[in-house]
Amino acid sequence: MKPNLFAEVASTERNLDWKNHIERPNMLYTRKDDIRSPYERDYTRILHSLAYRRLKHKTQVFFNIDNDHICTRMEHVQHVESVSCTIANYLGLNVDLTRAIAMGHDLGHAPFGHEGEVELTKIRNENGLDNFWHERNSLRMIDKLELLEDDKGNHRNLDLTYAVRDGIISHCGEVDENGIKPRKEIIDLNEFNTSGQFQAYTWEGCVVKIADKIAYLGRDIEDAMRLNFISNHDIRKLRQIAKKYGETAVNTTVIIHDFIISICENSTPDTGIRLNDEYNEMLNEIKKYNTDYIYKNKKFNVYRKYASLIIRSIYDTLINAYDSDNKKTIRNLKKMKDFYNILIEDFLDHLSKYTSFEIDVKRDIRGYINEKIYGSLNDKLTYAQAIIDYISGMTDKYAITVFNELIRY
Repeated sequence: MKPNLFAEVASTERNLDWKNHIERPNMLYTRKDDIRSPYERDYTRILHSLAYRRLKHKTQVFFNIDNDHICTRMEHVQHVESVSCTIANYLGLNVDLTRAIAMGHDLGHAPFGHEGEVELTKIRNENGLDNFWHERNSLRMIDKLELLEDDKGNHRNLDLTYAVRDGIISHCGEVDENGIKPRKEIIDLNEFNTSGQFQAYTWEGCVVKIADKIAYLGRDIEDAMRLNFISNHDIRKLRQIAKKYGETAVNTTVIIHDFIISICENSTPDTGIRLNDEYNEMLNEIKKYNTDYIYKNKKFNVYRKYASLIIRSIYDTLINAYDSDNKKTIRNLKKMKDFYNILIEDFLDHLSKYTSFEIDVKRDIRGYINEKIYGSLNDKLTYAQAIIDYISGMTDKYAITVFNELIRY
């Protein structure tokens, strides 16, 4: 292996596209004594965001909020960060950029994992919108929804760099491909219409994309075994896959180690970020195994219905308050507080931060100078989008709490 093969194409000041990489939607406030790079700043802004904090109570694959040993969305993000930064460091890429993309790549996941995404897709389709997909919602989360206080105490949008934002929406690890290379052109990220439509603009984004797949496959198997979700017969099939490729076991540490080494041995700027052919075949075979025996397992059926019921019930309750007169919509919501205090108070608080007219809530909103993405709530589609945003940001625990509030009466 030869280290630092990608040093010349890393996202640094020597890169010809550096100015494009560090461009921000707006001018982020500066500090005279700041010692961080633009990407280190992005990393810490994601770290301090509320969306990142909520990942610890969001399902990765297995809904098991009382089992501390089952992977949560936050732990998955940490795995991706570890894998991608190890690879980036060896290849000579910008580790700060890689870390920031990895940290933010799943901020837009719905509660209840994939099942939450399925129900939100149904809701969007009913409103004439396209599917919900978490990569785009992650970009929406960091561009429009997440807010941080600036040095004057005003709440503003995150204003992350283009390279980080691009890496987040481009990270789809579901596409089976080997030899990933970045696209050459800078585009408006709102041009993404489907998951995985474009490759990342940076090599660092490409690394995160492959690291995402490496990180979740082994851990999902480990959790399935821990929960006795797969049978001994299924486990024997997995061992046959391991034996086929000369492995004694297929688990998190084996997959991560062997695939990292293969990527570091076989990736070049000419061939792209890639595994050797044998390990790429193994990766796809394990992914198919997980799909057949874990993700499509009938044992998930009751959970699927449960997640759907919770999300649908919350949406229906809130959408029923809509009136073409925005003031009446707010009045309708306030009338519901006697019955659903947690849900309605928190939803009104959500609306108050992103609407252009004043909503009487307990919190002082004068210091919120972020983009008002819902305008004056003048149409039902905008109001529906506000509900979808609100639900997509929920943790599993919170969604269950407000659902229990709904069924109490």
